[in-house]
Amino acid sequence: MASEFDGRSVIVTGAASGIGRATALAFAAKGARVLVADLNSEAAGSVVKEIEEAGGTAVAVTGDLSEQAVVDQVARTAVERFGTVDVLVNNAGIMDRMSALGDVSDPEWERVIRVNLTAPFLLTRAVLPHMLAAGRGAIVNTASEAGLRGSAAGAAYTASKHGVVGLTKSLAVMYRKQGIRANAVAPGGTATSIVVEVDQAAHGPKTLGPHFVNLGDVAQPEEQAAAIVFLASDAASNINGAILPVDDGWSAV
Repeated sequence: MASEFDGRSVIVTGAASGIGRATALAFAAKGARVLVADLNSEAAGSVVKEIEEAGGTAVAVTGDLSEQAVVDQVARTAVERFGTVDVLVNNAGIMDRMSALGDVSDPEWERVIRVNLTAPFLLTRAVLPHMLAAGRGAIVNTASEAGLRGSAAGAAYTASKHGVVGLTKSLAVMYRKQGIRANAVAPGGTATSIVVEVDQAAHGPKTLGPHFVNLGDVAQPEEQAAAIVFLASDAASNINGAILPVDDGWSAV
């Protein structure tokens, strides 16, 4: 275990698989104590076990992070186990069905917005008092290429990730004088276990299809994790309010 984050506590949401798992392992490898938050209790436990077997410290909290009670449990557990919260990584998220706005159902809209945007808001609000008391903290949100353009996903997902970008920038402005930094990564295509249920005959998927020729190489979760860890590190001490594309140049096309 390296010592760059030695003694610091990190919350990673969606940490049981994909980008979240890679991020939790990367922080632990640098000495951080990690709270693994996820909906999947078995997979979250496996990540904790992997960290502990490598000599690190971790704890899991499972539940739906769009529910206030689960958010409260995550924040409370981190403080009880680790004393404070130094880093928060709001990574958990779900995809939509690539639906055009006219085809988005109320349940699809409400669930995507709740998980992708409201949950990061709730958890950030819960940990902010602890960061403010400490006079420092780093928040890294997982946005998306869909937070930078209108041609990368459906209406609900695109709106949610644009919201994450706005939330990140607002945090950066509002709390920079209190020692808190907020940044986000904007992943392009990444090899994760997320399955997108798409009706190829629907208007949204048919319209979006041609744009994916500019996707670029598919990233590995570890590549996204490396960017997240960097933004949370002291090496990025003067980076605040940045949205960092990790997309093999897709955002530059």
